[in-house]
Amino acid sequence: MKFADFQTGQVLAAGPYVLSEIEVLDFAKKWDPQWFHTDPEAAARGPFEGLIASGWHTCCISMRLAADTFLAGSESYASPGLAYIKWLHPVRPGDVLRLSATVLETRISRTNPSLGILRWRWQLHNAIDIEVLDLEATSLFKLN
Repeated sequence: MKFADFQTGQVLAAGPYVLSEIEVLDFAKKWDPQWFHTDPEAAARGPFEGLIASGWHTCCISMRLAADTFLAGSESYASPGLAYIKWLHPVRPGDVLRLSATVLETRISRTNPSLGILRWRWQLHNAIDIEVLDLEATSLFKLN
């Protein structure tokens, strides 16, 4: 989508994405090697009663869905960051995930008119519609 295609109040959808156990283990072993992400037997006895994906992995899945669905072919080139991020419910192997992105604001930079600014809220849900991730991001678009 091009920057001009984003409208305040618009709700966009992406997915599904099916998360495998191998992917959970591989990501965690490389980037977040805590036992409840890397050891299925120990995780089964832990507070989550099973293996769960890293929250950072969940963010990466959301980014992939957004990049493939909304940002491919756009003028998007950077982000100054997130206003907040919340991991609301564990993500488990086998979960089928869908991203909902609500456009909160679009504007042209006051100091650089060739810069479009998109503020949006991403919510990731599993197949039974439990929200697992909530974040607010700002994306920058080069307009000229």
